[in-house]
Amino acid sequence: MSISLSSLILLPIWISMAQIQQGGPDEKEKTTALKDLLSRIDLDELMKKDEPPLDFPDTLEGFEYAFNEKGQLRHIKTGEPFVFNYREDLHRWNQKRYEALGEIITKYVYELLEKDCNLKKISIPEGYGVIVLNPNENYIEVEKPKIHVPSSSDSSDEPAEKRERKDKVSKETKKRRDFYEKYRNPQREKEMMQLYIRENGSPEEHAVYVWDHFIAQSAAENVFFVAHSYGGLAFVELMIQREADVKSKVTAVALTDSVHNVWHQEAGKTIREWMRENCCNWVSSSEPLDTSVESMLPDCPRVSAGTDRHELTSWKSFPSIFKFFTEASEAKTSSLKPALTRRSHRIKHEEL
Repeated sequence: MSISLSSLILLPIWISMAQIQQGGPDEKEKTTALKDLLSRIDLDELMKKDEPPLDFPDTLEGFEYAFNEKGQLRHIKTGEPFVFNYREDLHRWNQKRYEALGEIITKYVYELLEKDCNLKKISIPEGYGVIVLNPNENYIEVEKPKIHVPSSSDSSDEPAEKRERKDKVSKETKKRRDFYEKYRNPQREKEMMQLYIRENGSPEEHAVYVWDHFIAQSAAENVFFVAHSYGGLAFVELMIQREADVKSKVTAVALTDSVHNVWHQEAGKTIREWMRENCCNWVSSSEPLDTSVESMLPDCPRVSAGTDRHELTSWKSFPSIFKFFTEASEAKTSSLKPALTRRSHRIKHEEL
């Protein structure tokens, strides 16, 4: 690894400097010479000797991967799943390769949603009827702008020779500082900063924003939620903040391996009672689909998703989820019929 290489080179130098600093004038000259040597070492070049260039393809075909008929990512030559450790002992390079492939797959999934599922991608704050929330995208990363701080040598009152000497010292100091920073944190390539999306800086904020601007204003009479993992926590937070509105509009909620906790989130008694009647959590379990799973939390029933893999709980439980939604919708409709029937009879009687 490149870090090990730099350590092997630099460690004897630090030891030598510690020994030399105890000597006299001659030793100080040697110390100065070693400091100068350190300032000339380019850590980036040392790292590049062991690391291939971070230049990756921009297509699935370029990576030699494709999705098969089952929707599984496989290598087009070997048929094997994705391998993270493509190059041994080069974790940083493997991570960058993984991220580059991930960007391509993200675009591919968006294309499938629009092409095969007839969904329309619209950026917030535009509105649409069927909504796929994206609570994980809360900020964008941009390169931090470099701020130039004028040095004291910028003064035009100083002699040119003195300004040049100060500039030289300043540049050497900056070079040494940058070198030490690279040695301390060699994986950092650029100084980045996060710009949070307004009113969507967290999954919880995103859920509330989408509810207020789209769901609450829609004409839909039956609203159903499917919330996976942290999405369940975001839904509970939505209920805490918009309890009355959620109860009046949402018919049923399907949670899949949700990580919510009604105690830690301080959900009130009325919320817990509503969740027991209108929610169900399909959790990761080796038991058959829909097998009851014991719960220590007094919120909603827990049943098996038919898989012990967290990431597959939504996919495996979809048949049961849509059956759950259908039954909830029918129950809501049937509960309204008697009242409507009595009202219609009363009107007819009054007319007579």
